[in-house]
Amino acid sequence: MSEPIVRVAAKGDGVTAQGRHVPFGVPGDVVEPDGALAWGPHHAEPPCRHFPECGGCQLQHADEWALADYVTSRVAFAAEGQGIAIGELLPTHLSPPRSRRRATLHGQRTGQGVLLGFRAAGSHRIVDMRECHVLDPALFALVAPLRALIAKWGDKQPVDAALTLTDQGVDCSLKGLALEGLGPAEALPAFAREQGLARLSLDHGYGAEMLWEPVPVTVALAGVVVSYPTGSFLQATSDGEAILTSDAKSFLEASPIIADLFSGLGTFAFALGDRAKVLAVEAARDAHLASKAAAGASGRAVHALHRDLFRNPLQPDELARFDAVLLDPPRAGAREQVAAIAASTLERVAYVSCNPSSWARDGRMLVDAGFRLEKLRPVGQFRWSTHVELTSLFVR
Repeated sequence: MSEPIVRVAAKGDGVTAQGRHVPFGVPGDVVEPDGALAWGPHHAEPPCRHFPECGGCQLQHADEWALADYVTSRVAFAAEGQGIAIGELLPTHLSPPRSRRRATLHGQRTGQGVLLGFRAAGSHRIVDMRECHVLDPALFALVAPLRALIAKWGDKQPVDAALTLTDQGVDCSLKGLALEGLGPAEALPAFAREQGLARLSLDHGYGAEMLWEPVPVTVALAGVVVSYPTGSFLQATSDGEAILTSDAKSFLEASPIIADLFSGLGTFAFALGDRAKVLAVEAARDAHLASKAAAGASGRAVHALHRDLFRNPLQPDELARFDAVLLDPPRAGAREQVAAIAASTLERVAYVSCNPSSWARDGRMLVDAGFRLEKLRPVGQFRWSTHVELTSLFVR
């Protein structure tokens, strides 16, 4: 008996109504009696030669509708799984191909040459990247030069290349490249100059050591120029950042005093700070200092506070000073901070998350404390990936 695929599961398999999991199935496909998969109207021809071997993408076989449906379902199911009623489900946002502005590539010198790219799914094996449909072209342009650099100066230990597109160009941080002697020491700055890098750093295991930075490296956040410390968090795509900050401003437009918790470099603080007073709270010292300096130079009403919100969350009496809170925690969520919010008198919380599961767990605490989920937007910045993000508004 034939079985239609009705949805895509969390890890990317197609699922039938009977609960059968089928690799590379999307809604509209049909599993034939012999187990073969007959493609339906939403099955796409993967654009990249490396799919599905490369672990960077899991859903290139899904067309635009199926991809949006997957991102939407992941977020909606997370809410429903915790019994959270969704007020308004906003349209799903998907970042376009070739828009990823940060990535870490893995390199390895072998007897046959150099492998450089993402790892295969569930493996340490490197898929040698010859094309990529998710990376910004400025990042992909460095793949061949980096491969040549590792071939000339690398040994057989693994090399990681963390790439981020900044205002000045690509910031490149290399780890695992053991360089000794005058030749390699001169080669790396020359490489950076030839490739037009904004900055080149080398990490020997004790933190990044800057080797090349002709001018200070910055990123523009809501029109505010912020110093960019190597390795700091930046939203994966510029369009993704735009939709996240636009939602934050819309959700909190009537709130004059806001606490931005887990604020990082100030992505949301500076977007909100053009019309509200914002306290930007961050534990990472480099990001905090960069945000603090930019706030002082910008003239916006943003005050930066260095504080570990996992060990020392803002307490209910402290939260009483604010009209609203914005949360953008790491994947683990913000259980302790959300518990304090639930016990406070706050009535408005904008929660941005990169993990629907931890978000739904935290959201349940808010709902139990009298909040309702008023707005929810699924966001797919990591195109063709099972990594899903969201924006949400809870109102008490």
